[in-house]
Amino acid sequence: MKRLLLLALPLLLAACPARQAATDVAPPPPPNAPTPPPAPQAPDLAAELPRFHWRLQDATDASGKRIDALFARTELPLQLDFRDGRIAVANTCNRMMGHYATSAGTLTVERLASTMMACVDPKLMALDREAGARLQGPLAMGLVAGDAPGLTLRNAAGDQLTFAGTPTPETRYGGPGERIFLEVAAQTAACNHPLIPDMQCLQVRELKYDDKGLKVGDPGPFGNFYATIEGYTHEPGVRNVLRVDRYEIKDPPADAPSQAFVLDMVVESAIERR
Repeated sequence: MKRLLLLALPLLLAACPARQAATDVAPPPPPNAPTPPPAPQAPDLAAELPRFHWRLQDATDASGKRIDALFARTELPLQLDFRDGRIAVANTCNRMMGHYATSAGTLTVERLASTMMACVDPKLMALDREAGARLQGPLAMGLVAGDAPGLTLRNAAGDQLTFAGTPTPETRYGGPGERIFLEVAAQTAACNHPLIPDMQCLQVRELKYDDKGLKVGDPGPFGNFYATIEGYTHEPGVRNVLRVDRYEIKDPPADAPSQAFVLDMVVESAIERR
């Protein structure tokens, strides 16, 4: 009997590891178990930056003190635009621009070039200086996508600039616009509109230019312009030539315009006396 017990003991010991290994295997999920949500993906920096106008909301130095010099124009905050590998800085005294690149949470901006216009207000001149000093070289970048996009840039000195994103016209209208030139007469004229009594319309005609920038063809007479030009405010008595981007509106509501017009720049202005 003792011999039989001794022979059985090794068999029991050999069976123990197999039994323990079976307990280490995770049980299968129950039937109809909900699928776990996918892990959130980081935004594509190269794709997201050009989709928005980035307007300065806050700026602090390494000690947390607000950088007041960057808010010289409270009604027109400092704005960054990214397109085709170039960054443009707007709403300063002079426009600044340069090349940029992104990689793994870093925005690298090359030395910015600038127009050379002098501004009467010394705060605007200081704005150019302060912005240019903080928007060059490698900048640590944080980007928040979604309905309220945000951009944070921090330089080596510890200055931190926070921007809010506003969709560009290309983003809002689903594609690039057509670049056209519109001449706006100095005076508006009465025009009929079923919903707006006593409406005054801009008097507009389209101009054509050749590759050398010379006007070509006959622009014809001015006509009523019932739409609006985003970014343009007409001043009575001033004739303007505007460079405008025209966008097609997909599925516009009934009685709504099928095209949108966004001002790119004022090419020419002249005061005309009646």
